[in-house]
This record gives sequence, C-alpha cells and structure tokens, in this order.
Amino acid sequence: MSLERPLAPDPYDLLPKVPAFQLTSDDAADGQPLDLAHVHPGLGGQNLSPQLRWSGFPPQTAAFVVTCFDPDAPTGSGFWHLLLVNLPANVTELPRGSLGTGSSQPGGAFFVRNDYGEPGYGGPFPPGGDIPHRYVFAVHAVDAPLELDASATPAYVGFNLAFHTLARATLRPVYQAAG
Repeated sequence: MSLERPLAPDPYDLLPKVPAFQLTSDDAADGQPLDLAHVHPGLGGQNLSPQLRWSGFPPQTAAFVVTCFDPDAPTGSGFWHLLLVNLPANVTELPRGSLGTGSSQPGGAFFVRNDYGEPGYGGPFPPGGDIPHRYVFAVHAVDAPLELDASATPAYVGFNLAFHTLARATLRPVYQAAG
C-alpha cells in the first residue's frame, strides 16, 4: 500500500457547521499517537477505550452521542470504531476502558454495532505500513434523545445526528501500524 495516498476529508468538514465545545482526554491528544493500550488486540493492544471528558456544551442539551470514526480506512467509506447513543446529559466523562463490548452504560444509553460488528469500542487496526490514520472521537450534544435502537446502522445514526446536533466536540489522535 502506498504511503503517498491522499488523506480522506475530515467527515465533520463536510457537514453543516455547529458550535463547538471542549473535549479532552487523559489518554489521547490531537495529532498525537494513541497508546498501544487503546489499539485492537490484532496489533498487540488491549482495546481499552480512552478516557474522555467534555464541558461547555449548550444548556439545552438533552443527551450525548459519542462516536469514533477513522476516515482514513482504505474502504471508501471510512470505519466506525464506536457509536454510543443517548448518553444522559448529566454524564460528562467516560473513564478509560468503560466502553468495551458488553459494558453497561448509564440511563438507557446503548451501543450501535461498530464496523467490527460488535457493540462498544473497537480499537485501531490499520493496515501495516499505511499512512497514519486519524481517529476522530466526537461528542455530539443533541436536542433530544435519538429515536433509535441498537439495530440502527452507523450511517442511520449519522443521518439522525444531522437533524439533532446542537454542538459538537472533537479530538483527533492518530495511529500507524508498523509496515
């Protein structure tokens, strides 16, 4: 695979603009490599979701949707690593490792299957020697809980977010597998 292929567009650059709020992590930083602890076991990682915390969202926020997307996956459509839907508005932090497959979430929040076909967080597993992949963690503040269930597809979650997102916070760490 060529290291010269262009980067895919950032998905949030293609959507209507919404106000931003703050997303921070003790485990991840914009443009910095994710620690092996957060990487898929297929690359020797522990598959632990990074700690996330957010603030400054609109007061009318009714719920949050937390996602992680790799726009650089060589699929033509990117790769969804996490979709947590309808997290209560009073939850503003997710501890490290709290988003694993089979984990319970507060207040009726639920996972939509990621592109590994599993509910919960699935860590980076980019092809060896490929470009550094961006992992776009996003917290979407929504005006009402999304009327979906765990059988929804990632695309359908995104479609619903287009109509309900009040504001969004993002964090973009990277990961590159050895060639």
